[in-house]
Amino acid sequence: MVPPGILLVDKPTGLTSHDVVARTRRAFGTRKVGHAGTLDPMATGLLVLGIEGATRLLTYIVGADKTYEATIRLGWTTTTDDADGEIVTRADPVAWEAVTDSSLDDGIAALTGAISQVPSTVSAIKVDGRRAYDRVRAGEDVVLVARDVVVSRFDVIARREGAGFLDLDVAVDCSSGTYIRALARDLGAGLGVGGHLTALRRTRVGPFGVRDAVGLDALTGTATLTPAEAASRVLPSFAVSEEEARDLRHGKRIHGRAGEIASTPAAAIDPDGVLVGIVEKRGADLKSAMNMPEVLR
Repeated sequence: MVPPGILLVDKPTGLTSHDVVARTRRAFGTRKVGHAGTLDPMATGLLVLGIEGATRLLTYIVGADKTYEATIRLGWTTTTDDADGEIVTRADPVAWEAVTDSSLDDGIAALTGAISQVPSTVSAIKVDGRRAYDRVRAGEDVVLVARDVVVSRFDVIARREGAGFLDLDVAVDCSSGTYIRALARDLGAGLGVGGHLTALRRTRVGPFGVRDAVGLDALTGTATLTPAEAASRVLPSFAVSEEEARDLRHGKRIHGRAGEIASTPAAAIDPDGVLVGIVEKRGADLKSAMNMPEVLR
């Protein structure tokens, strides 16, 4: 039997997230593999995968904030807002006269904090049951609704001037659902020269970092973290006795212990260090919100 766990993978460029899931299924010998958010084929970096029963934990990870390293090319627009698309426009030399250090700082400041963002039309967002990128590829006009996101950090790390373009290496901390391609597009539009993304790497998802991830060539059938280790990083942990663990698994409440936890949901860990499940408060009691499948030991 395949032990459940959370696997951190460093995705290479050129592969879809589904490709990574497929390879993980083969490496672990199970179909029960899920992910906590995809990456575009062009992008590299951290994918958080759930193995077997630990796929249930992905619900508590998918909404975590994220960190990206990216390169924005100002001066060109593309059909996809990234380097995979065809070039649509190149900025006129006159337009560059308005691009100064001050205007660049102002443009980045306008895209920092709580903002309203229209996702790229080639995103995976579903429109009437179909992915937006599928509709675009079919020749349909797609209009996506703006969404509220938070960009808590948008720093320029380095800049390089080219023939008719300016490349910015940036670091971005943002809420789940933020599109870095859209930041590149909107920064370029605000400066009047256009922009798109040429490189993207995700380095963090919540408490998980790409430095702890493995490459596809290093998949051994062993997860990076046990369910208990992963849950304790995402949620407050809560020690339960063997009897309480049994009660939770049978749908019973733990009476009178809700005050011991500052907030819920919380991860209930048994005396052997095994994740029983996720609990939530019900008055003075604790009730199971999600139970992990019991693993024979």
